[in-house]
Amino acid sequence: MLNKSKGNGEYFINELATIGRTNHVNVVSFLGFCSEGTKRALVYEFMPNGSLERFIYNEKTSSTPLGWEKLYQIALGIARGLDYLHRGCNTRILHFDIKPHNILLDHEFCPKISDFGLAKICPTKESVVSMLVARETIGYIAPEVYCRNFGGVSHKSDVYSYGMMVFEIIGGRKNIDPTMENISEVYFSQWIYNHLKQDINVEGSKEIFEDKTTKKMIIVALWCIQTHPADRPSISKVVEMLEGNTEDLPMPPNPFKDRPSRSSP
Repeated sequence: MLNKSKGNGEYFINELATIGRTNHVNVVSFLGFCSEGTKRALVYEFMPNGSLERFIYNEKTSSTPLGWEKLYQIALGIARGLDYLHRGCNTRILHFDIKPHNILLDHEFCPKISDFGLAKICPTKESVVSMLVARETIGYIAPEVYCRNFGGVSHKSDVYSYGMMVFEIIGGRKNIDPTMENISEVYFSQWIYNHLKQDINVEGSKEIFEDKTTKKMIIVALWCIQTHPADRPSISKVVEMLEGNTEDLPMPPNPFKDRPSRSSP
């Protein structure tokens, strides 16, 4: 059921027009819709394990009930789903709201991308799209979405959101957490870059840096959140990097060096 904030006709029609074009194992299957007066509902296949956020945010422990290998498979599946949206459809679909809440898990924890209310459809050959106002979720928005000086809004904006989400999968916490006692840990992605570059381990993070698969996810995510879109890989390249060897991945540049101020509009 669409709530009041998503109950407008534009969101409803956009979801129908977009999701109806998809057919992929990592994209939620659309079954139908209901519309009666102001009441609107979208019907999808049932996802018994709900959304990804249920399994990655654990305030009491740094461990995850899914395990690192399963989290890696989930991250890879999401990347494959995005690759399909960007390259596998007759028209390119840009999601513009990639976050744990919009990733649903089936009975085998296979991830499926959902919620296409903010998506944009464009010809495959076109990369830059127009966006008058940033409507994505704070914490996942690419710099170019709210500041055009960094480049045009494109499929690379989805790549940025994906990278930020991968950090939350790894850290088991929001990327921005003002409740952290140590100010250096408030921005998790920046904290983890500093420790990875210095090749040091700190209490509670040793497992993250020692596991090869997890380290690969970190390096890929850091490439994804580069400030300028031109410096980010395509999502198809992300899939290739995740499927490859950790040793073959170059250390990414500092993605925070040219980052706009946190107080920027």
